[in-house]
Amino acid sequence: MLFYQPTSGYCYNSDSIFLYNFISSFNPKGNLLDIGCGVGIISALIGRDFNLDITIIDKQSTMLNYAKYNFDINAIKKDAHLGDFVGYKFDKKFDFIISNPPFYDSNSVTKSKNSHLNIARYSHHLPFENLVGSVKKILKPRGWFIFCYDSKQIDTLMFILKKENLNPEKITFVYSKIDKDSKLVMIACRLGSKSSTQITSPLVLLDENGSYLESVESIFKKADTYSIKGDF
Repeated sequence: MLFYQPTSGYCYNSDSIFLYNFISSFNPKGNLLDIGCGVGIISALIGRDFNLDITIIDKQSTMLNYAKYNFDINAIKKDAHLGDFVGYKFDKKFDFIISNPPFYDSNSVTKSKNSHLNIARYSHHLPFENLVGSVKKILKPRGWFIFCYDSKQIDTLMFILKKENLNPEKITFVYSKIDKDSKLVMIACRLGSKSSTQITSPLVLLDENGSYLESVESIFKKADTYSIKGDF
């Protein structure tokens, strides 16, 4: 599947591919919203594999234009919206809401001077509490919110999700190597659910030689993406 990306600014990475694979395990159906869609990588792949009504939103017009183009060249239908998700007025509710949101703490890392990268990476552009509060308003009863985030903030994530009645049903931690700390967590939560939380086997990426494990290679093969950089 072909995706165009800007020559400078934010480009998708393996996190998006892993999140796509995680979302796929829930066999999404109905209608789906992709928050902060970027170039559209996650929701376009989901739209390729599943029969869904897809809505995308991004606050950056440049990124949304790439996403719309990528959906079009891959013949996948979408309803595209330009704007800040928090406070945006949608005329419907969703069965699935997905996001790879900005999650770096701008106080603990050196911020990029590139405005596109800055918006895509740092959490003050979309605070998690604001994100979850807005998700809850447009999620159908028993609907799914599936996202990835910085593992180090897991305590804050759990507190906010529980407060908003979004119960984490499945959590997968991602590790570069088995002897390293996790830097990414993928969480699937459900509005109004009372189910126990399942902590899955970890997704470990690399073997002791620094090569992708066979299980990870299979995820990339499943995604089957090819990227071209170019400016519109």
